[in-house]
Amino acid sequence: MAAARPLAVLFACGLNSVRSPMASALTRRVFGSRIYVASVGLNPGEPDSIAIQVMNEMGVDISSRRPRGVDELEETSFDLVVALSSDARGKAEELARTFGATVEYWPTPDPTAFEGSREMRLAAYRELRDKLLGRIRVRFEPAA
Repeated sequence: MAAARPLAVLFACGLNSVRSPMASALTRRVFGSRIYVASVGLNPGEPDSIAIQVMNEMGVDISSRRPRGVDELEETSFDLVVALSSDARGKAEELARTFGATVEYWPTPDPTAFEGSREMRLAAYRELRDKLLGRIRVRFEPAA
C-alpha cells in the first residue's frame, strides 16, 4: 500500500544549494499548493549556477532563492522530512522527532562532486533533476 501524500514536506541535504532546493522546487511545480514544501541544509551553501541552469531548462526558476541552514528553519508543521544525503540523515531524524513527522531517506548523488567537462557536469545535474522528479511523482501521487 502506498504511503499517503503528506501535507507538508521538508527536504534536507548538506548545503541547501543543489539537491534540496531542486527537490522542493520540483515538488512545488508538480503539486502546487497541494503540498507545502521547504528545504534546508545542514549548513547554508551558496546558490549553484548549474542547478539554476538545469532547473531553468524546464521552466523552474530557483535563481532568487537563498540557501538556508537548518538553524534558520522556523516552520515546524512538517509531516514528512526527506533526507537527500547521508550527512543530513541524522539531522532529518532529529527534526522528524521534534516535529512528530515521518522521515524518509532518499540517497541521491551529489552532482557537485562530478568532475569533467561542463557538458558532463550538466549531464550529472540533469540526471539528478530527472531522478528527483520521478521519485517525487511516484511518492506523492495518490494511490488509485
